[in-house]
Amino acid sequence: MSVFDRLISLSLPAVPKPIVGYFSRKYIAGVSVDDAFETVRSLEREGAMATLDILGEFITTLDEAEVNTRAYLDLVARIRGGGFQNANVSVKLTALGLQIDRERCFVNTRRIVGAACDATNFVRIDMEDSGCTDATLDIYDRLRGEFPRSVGTVLQSRLRRTSADVAKLLERPTNIRLCKGIYLEPRTIAYTDRTLIQRNFTALLDQLLTGGAYVGIATHDELLVWEAVEILRRLRLPRERYEFQMLLGVDPELRRIILAEGHRLRVYVPFGEHWHAYSVRRLRENPQIAGYAFKALLHRGS
Repeated sequence: MSVFDRLISLSLPAVPKPIVGYFSRKYIAGVSVDDAFETVRSLEREGAMATLDILGEFITTLDEAEVNTRAYLDLVARIRGGGFQNANVSVKLTALGLQIDRERCFVNTRRIVGAACDATNFVRIDMEDSGCTDATLDIYDRLRGEFPRSVGTVLQSRLRRTSADVAKLLERPTNIRLCKGIYLEPRTIAYTDRTLIQRNFTALLDQLLTGGAYVGIATHDELLVWEAVEILRRLRLPRERYEFQMLLGVDPELRRIILAEGHRLRVYVPFGEHWHAYSVRRLRENPQIAGYAFKALLHRGS
């Protein structure tokens, strides 16, 4: 990471909102549900699936948690009413009250998963920083017992603990999105070397698929895509046992390559009024992206 990237990352909170909007517009579908649905339709024409995320994590009141819960209940209903056959939802537990009242968060999440089950849909419980890992896995474990086909969660190859988490989760049917993880964690609990994170990703993917899990292979790293395909070929797994996953706006060319090779692929589509706070957090967590975007802005103005 360059000094330039780091300086840009640290200065982001002071950057005018329109400039942050320029940085992030490729990666966010818009403010409204209708904006998000327009993006989903575009992805469906390309042959891709989608998962919709309403922005607004790290709330501070249970009233906000209730607002977010109702928004997700409405989103699940609108997905069904709109006839989107391959769109589901992703939710961050800090948007539902995890850091305020864990049991209320569980109840809120259960309401959403229950509605998704009734609508023959699916909820992905996103993973956040390491301080949320135990609570997230606990809530997921409680819900998958009641709604085994309607809920999944996320694991990160960056964390040293993840292989042990996989072993425990594989005791019952499980649905996992596997990603590298974007949160910069202490070396005592996380790998900090890029190669180690990659190698752990491959090992975890093999562990999950061999153990019978359904896996969302979430990566934009073409080396990991290649290694994933090799594992899938070795295990002779049908398309129904996995999917690739990517973020909106990140390497659409690789997305098209994966689709052209006959794999299913789902795109993570964030939207909502809280796009600015989300963008600042994500750009600060990924200083290189912020640096690239700022350089592109300078080039555009020259």
